[in-house]
Amino acid sequence: MTALTKYARLEATALWRATPEAQRQEVIVSVGDATLVISNLNDRPLTHWSLAAVERANPNETPAIYHPDGDPGETVEIAENETEMIEAIETLRRAITRARPRPGRLRLVGMVVSFIVVAALVLFWLPGAMQDHTLRVVPGVKRTQIGLALLSRIERVSGPACAETAGRAALSLLASRLSAGKLAVLPDMTRESLHLPGGLILLDRSVIEDFEEPDVAAGFVITEMARRADSDPLRDLLRAVGLRENFRLLTTGDVAPQALDRYAEQLLATPPAAVNLTAQLALFAKAKVRSTPYAYARDISGETTLPLIEGDPMAGKLTAPLMSDANWLRLQSICGG
Repeated sequence: MTALTKYARLEATALWRATPEAQRQEVIVSVGDATLVISNLNDRPLTHWSLAAVERANPNETPAIYHPDGDPGETVEIAENETEMIEAIETLRRAITRARPRPGRLRLVGMVVSFIVVAALVLFWLPGAMQDHTLRVVPGVKRTQIGLALLSRIERVSGPACAETAGRAALSLLASRLSAGKLAVLPDMTRESLHLPGGLILLDRSVIEDFEEPDVAAGFVITEMARRADSDPLRDLLRAVGLRENFRLLTTGDVAPQALDRYAEQLLATPPAAVNLTAQLALFAKAKVRSTPYAYARDISGETTLPLIEGDPMAGKLTAPLMSDANWLRLQSICGG
């Protein structure tokens, strides 16, 4: 220690008392190797005090009185004129105090670190982990209920789902042909198509009424199937409504009506997500449906949908009609027009 080296040869006279009942005697106090050495006037050591255990009985008062830690009965009194020795002892005491471990500070640092770790887990790990767990445990029936609840909210904007009997039967045939799950046609939806939890795909009436062949409507259905395969619609909902509603669904099996209202509005206002072209064309191939009619329905010039035209898996192949002309006409009349 630099301070010990600096004061290694420093000495001062003082009065030492071994016990409260003992008579004080004049001694020589010197700084030794990590100790305070108290010697008689014949230079014979009487005692050694560890510098780390030296305590001052009267801070900021003179003469300075010191004692070993835990034994206030043994004292050494250094006169106020021995300022260099007093300053040396105080300097060494301060240096030793700074070098001591501080359990309280360590505990505080530990608590802060723990808080940061917990906060990081809550912010970054918990939402994803809770979503994953919720998606594993929510049954298909509940997914369907959530999808129908969203449909009822979308119907407030678009009007009730078209329900002409013959048209609904034809729509079921199309859904079965494409293995798409449940389909519904809405009279005035702000998007051409979208999908909901529970396997429900919604189509705007325009994708059926404005085109001469069912391949276009089938293309919109297949594209929503590709989006659904790329991102679980229930996960999309949970991301949008937040951790609180995720916890509510996990614990009570329900999502707050207000959260469903907001998410339905978000679905109608948000442009459709991009689709992975390879996955999209693979679904067209699996369903044996031409992608070219859908591509031209999206862009009559074909410029922006050229990959769907050039990659049409059914190009040059004979394909069976998706449905009979009679059923197609029934489907086009599903909304009563």
